Amino acid sequence: MEVETVEGGKSKPTQELGEVALRFVGDSGDGMQLAGSQFTNASAVFGNDVSTLPDFPAEIRAPAGTLFGVSGFQINFSSHDIHTPGDEVDALVAMNPAGLKTNLGDLRPGGILVVDSDEFTKGNLAKARYDSNPLEDGSLSAYRLYKVPITSLTVQATKESGLSAKGQARCKNFFALGLACWLFDRPLEPALNWIQQKFGKTPEVAEGNTRALKAGYYLGETAEMFVARFRVPKARLAPGKYRNITGNEALAVGLITAANLAGKELFYASYPITPASDILHELSRRKNFRVKTFQAEDEIAAMTALIGASFAGDFAVTGTSGPGMALKQEGIGLAVMTELPMVIVNVQRGGPSTGLPTKTEQADLLQAVVGRNSEAPCPVLAAASPADCFHIAIEAFRIAVKYMTPVIVLTDGYLANGAEPWLIPDPETLPKIVVKKPGSTNGQPFRPYARDAVLARPWALPGTPGMEHRVGGLEKENLTGNISYSPENHQAMVELRARKVADIARDIPSLEVFGNPSGDLLLLGWGGTGGAIRSATEELLAEGKNVACAHLRYLYPFPANTGEVLARFNKVLIPELNTGQLRMLIRAHYLVDAVGLNKIQGRPFMVSEITAKVKQILNEVCG
Repeated sequence: MEVETVEGGKSKPTQELGEVALRFVGDSGDGMQLAGSQFTNASAVFGNDVSTLPDFPAEIRAPAGTLFGVSGFQINFSSHDIHTPGDEVDALVAMNPAGLKTNLGDLRPGGILVVDSDEFTKGNLAKARYDSNPLEDGSLSAYRLYKVPITSLTVQATKESGLSAKGQARCKNFFALGLACWLFDRPLEPALNWIQQKFGKTPEVAEGNTRALKAGYYLGETAEMFVARFRVPKARLAPGKYRNITGNEALAVGLITAANLAGKELFYASYPITPASDILHELSRRKNFRVKTFQAEDEIAAMTALIGASFAGDFAVTGTSGPGMALKQEGIGLAVMTELPMVIVNVQRGGPSTGLPTKTEQADLLQAVVGRNSEAPCPVLAAASPADCFHIAIEAFRIAVKYMTPVIVLTDGYLANGAEPWLIPDPETLPKIVVKKPGSTNGQPFRPYARDAVLARPWALPGTPGMEHRVGGLEKENLTGNISYSPENHQAMVELRARKVADIARDIPSLEVFGNPSGDLLLLGWGGTGGAIRSATEELLAEGKNVACAHLRYLYPFPANTGEVLARFNKVLIPELNTGQLRMLIRAHYLVDAVGLNKIQGRPFMVSEITAKVKQILNEVCG
């Protein structure tokens, strides 16, 4: 505990903490995502490791004050390496009764609870289905409750800004941000700079938000209700230049980088769909990097435009989520038949059908691996973290071009919207993507389905003299590419395409194990579960458990050593945000009696859920 002196000679103690999970919640129009992202930026600038979890309502604008209209943003910031946005929340800022009711269960006993007391009116309490006012009935006695009239204080602070009364009240998210920045010793400069950059052309808005931000900060410094503040020291991150990045942003940057590494233009075709739309938004702003974006009229049009762009020689990508992926599958089959390089991104969400469009899930794995008619294999990759979306985009294109095949990349809502510090790589360290040009035919007929050592056919672009050829969905004759109905040729071509994809297992990294190289139990995961699994493994190892974890970034084909790794452990536990899709594939491929831990709630795993399941299994097996 240390003491610092503040204005007026007063002093307030500052407690040092190793890690804090903070959540902002309120109506979808209250600006909670903005407050959370700005707090994240301040923490990143300060030097903390950060991990975030935005939580959106499905409705574009749900009725104000209702339980299903609550929007939230959680950030975990720490002085050490972290992998998740946190389990229990240490501090909750609730802007209305609905936000309090839907999120209070995640606040740990003794946690900090800041509420906008102005919003706890009779009408708002009724919308949130409260029978009595929780600020007055003693039901919040387990928490450190701070009742702050945020709305009225914001209006008072901004009344000379030139904003209307409604505009003044809309600045309350910055008041809450300022108060949180004081409470956890965050600098205001990142948010102040952002306000000027964003609202510089509307001075009254910039002035109002600046006044609200500072008012919230200085309330914490001067109000007697706040007797202490907290500081999370800087984390010891690897040296280098960092930026805070979401998974969708990282994926977009990775796609641009891949095209530039190969000297190609990037073509992105997409139909807007949550939670993949931000990839289109990000890429549409990057035309100076030779990026072309096409907002198609539907998913089928986006997929077929992708095939045309690849045929013409661009690095072609499309992005979607589960429902859109279903519509793209026939087109993906055509891409498999034509053997053209392209990348299909599926940012998974809760389903089926429209399901939970703003929540996360991992239920499209089987759709990616076997979701097409007939034998139409595609390599399937999955990002392990928001920052890893950058690297997985480059790897997907490397494989697509080398093997002349469409590649499916799986991320999910948690990775897409979550953020973490990203160490900007040295371009010289990035893998080269070599685009091989077809050699001269020496006057002989061009053979579009002749194959190289990895069974890839040539990528001959339209207009190349002497290399005219046809593509399409009808089966092609081996070598010539002519339409063929020969039974023997069809079997040969199906087997060639399958062997080409299967052999990619020899060209990808081995599956790595964190923890004991062999032992009682292996935690095996993929996609957005990686952070929770890694954190659980670290806790279990610290307790002396004989466990380890491994994370699959390559899901079809699996890394060549996957079976050998699985065989070194007595039990295999696979946590998944589905009913057991990876478990089904692991059992089928390796005859391993893997155990599942399955959660389908639209929310990521908590570390405690995984550790509890591991201990249950170890007690049953080892006693």
